[in-house]
Amino acid sequence: MRAIVAWVALGSAAGGVCRFLIGMAIQQRIDTTFPLGTLVINVTGSLLVGFLVRIAAGAPGLSVENRALLITGFCGGYTTFSAYSLETATLIEDAAYGRAALYIGGSSGLALLGTFAGFALASVVLAAVRGE
Repeated sequence: MRAIVAWVALGSAAGGVCRFLIGMAIQQRIDTTFPLGTLVINVTGSLLVGFLVRIAAGAPGLSVENRALLITGFCGGYTTFSAYSLETATLIEDAAYGRAALYIGGSSGLALLGTFAGFALASVVLAAVRGE
């Protein structure tokens, strides 16, 4: 188990560095506040996870460690959106359309609400630190 965790950590580090470099390179080349870098990362990460999952399924010789490194580690470090995309696609392929819709709505809506709740919590904490 420790070896797999190490492979995931290595892949996550590499994916995170790639996300930073690619996202920044894209965002710096455009003159807009639209988050194109993040959009490109999310789409390419989803493409990559779909490719890797199907390749791994067709290549039984691919070790558990290599799968953990590439799919969970690299793709997860590159973008967690790839996991969301894969899980949604799997639900749709399994004809679990209601669950897929719930997952899509819940992921988008609840994540957005969570972000705003985080903003509000940070404001409370900062006000308390400042003595307001």
